Amino acid sequence: MIGNRIPAARECLKRLDADLLLVLNLSNIRYLTGFTGSEALLVLSPEDGWFFTDSRYTSQAGAEVTGAKVIEFSNRMDALVERLQQSGATRVAFEAGSTTVAFYQELCAKTPQIEYLPADSELTALRTVKDAGELEILERVAAIASESLLDTVARLKPGMTESEVAWMLEVAMRERGAEGKSFDFIVASGERGALPHGRASEKKLVAGELVTIDYGAIYRGYCSDETVTVCLGRPDAKQREVYETVLAAQRAALDAVHPGLSFRDLDSKARDHIAGKGYGEYFGHGLGHGVGIDIHEHPTASPRSKHVIQEGMVFTIEPGIYIPGWGGVRIEDTVVVEQNCCRPITRVPKGLMIL
Repeated sequence: MIGNRIPAARECLKRLDADLLLVLNLSNIRYLTGFTGSEALLVLSPEDGWFFTDSRYTSQAGAEVTGAKVIEFSNRMDALVERLQQSGATRVAFEAGSTTVAFYQELCAKTPQIEYLPADSELTALRTVKDAGELEILERVAAIASESLLDTVARLKPGMTESEVAWMLEVAMRERGAEGKSFDFIVASGERGALPHGRASEKKLVAGELVTIDYGAIYRGYCSDETVTVCLGRPDAKQREVYETVLAAQRAALDAVHPGLSFRDLDSKARDHIAGKGYGEYFGHGLGHGVGIDIHEHPTASPRSKHVIQEGMVFTIEPGIYIPGWGGVRIEDTVVVEQNCCRPITRVPKGLMIL
């Protein structure tokens, strides 16, 4: 599948009327070439491609990179400037959002004859719809994470710290083949559940509390993302009410997904339900985000989104309610959009687990 991606990237040159495309973002470089190292830049012309890296990765790049000639450099700026000057280019498309001001200023100073054009949206669009190979990997990494979570929650008990839960989950993922975790796990129990990004702390779990666990694995360079909220013991009426409100909101959004629906309207499916139950002020973040090589990527589902759902997109649906001084609930699945609906690839059942 990777062999088809550089030709697609070259189409950006036509649309932007540019001579060259400069790619600096390592996630985009991995997507386009297959390179998994941490030092690289890629230059594409309508006919050729040049992949630059240092001596640490020359052999690796030779084995991994598809669609470009591998060139070793000792100074990345000097190598890039030489290539740009030799090309005779006057218009170069690049990723403005992935470029530091210092790098951009130095590049402009050394290549005053070149006009630089932002190409962020063009490259983002390439990765928005996943191909069959990507979907296969995303399904696998989601399975690794879900299986690990089910193994972990079966061992939860009062007195454990949130950090101990996070470590136990990470070990379970590693044992199942994960390369690592896709972000620092959120384990937020009791009142800390009101923190949407409450990273695991030394707080101890207490019987009767809700515990929100937001977690993900990395496998073959792709991420998973899923959130469950469980109860340590029998939930009280308020805990059940909040949980069922969030679950119904998530189901409303899941049921609404189809190609052609705007992400703004999808967001409102869940948000309106939560507001209708009197909890609207406690749901502040967007409904979801794309998942792939990066844990947060295009598209986004929020009241401000301007994009439309397409078949083959992969994104999260994660409504939540966060009440200061009480706690919170978030329920999240990652889904793939199919012809007329969506299919969750995360596998933990979302009914309230009572431990």
